[in-house]
Amino acid sequence: MSVRFRVEDFIKEEKLRNIFNQVFDYFTIEAIHELANKGYIDYLEHIVSTGKEAHVYKARDKSGNVRAVKIYKIETSSFKNMRAYIEGDVRFKHVGPDRRDVIYVWTRKEYKNLEKFVEADVRVPMPYAFNQNVLVMEFIGDEEAAPILKEKPIEDVEELYKRIVEELAKMIYRAELVHADLSEYNILNYNEEPVIIDCGQAVLLSHPMAKEFFERDVRNMCNYFRKRGLEKTPEEMKADIKELKDSV
Repeated sequence: MSVRFRVEDFIKEEKLRNIFNQVFDYFTIEAIHELANKGYIDYLEHIVSTGKEAHVYKARDKSGNVRAVKIYKIETSSFKNMRAYIEGDVRFKHVGPDRRDVIYVWTRKEYKNLEKFVEADVRVPMPYAFNQNVLVMEFIGDEEAAPILKEKPIEDVEELYKRIVEELAKMIYRAELVHADLSEYNILNYNEEPVIIDCGQAVLLSHPMAKEFFERDVRNMCNYFRKRGLEKTPEEMKADIKELKDSV
């Protein structure tokens, strides 16, 4: 059985095409092909970020709109760590035993989490489609992708604190989700506005580890703000989040 489209037609840049061919298998290419047939992807422009678990590409859809395409790598993703965030989530009760099964569920989980966050007005990338280990979503940036806070801090740290508190309140009280990996590495600075990314690990409040994950998110953000000169204890931040319960 042969692949039904040529990678060279889908990826114009030779260097990017070589990286793609080295990392992604036949099933990934088939998943992309199905998304392309539905108009969600026309071609990939360049790599936005690379990691052990996934590559993110800037892409265009059939109408010429800019999109972000996140592709989870089957062979190198930390699927054992992923299971800790999947098990206990009532939305995903039946997960197969092998690596590919887990990563496919993880991709679907990230899509579903993004949907819930968008419905709750949390500022995250808009999800458009997914297939197997491929997720198509809103591209955050202009010509180039927006940088993470770690690379380019938002200048008004007090305003940023207010925004993060509001986003966490909407996550908890509207979406009923905990991000579970919030830090300066998973928040983009898009024209001095925070955009929260990497939502695959987010769990429902009913998850047995939800409270522990929430406490960790708060500690991470307090540590970040302390580095920026804004002293907030986890207790203060949690109180500020709770204060917004009836207003978000």
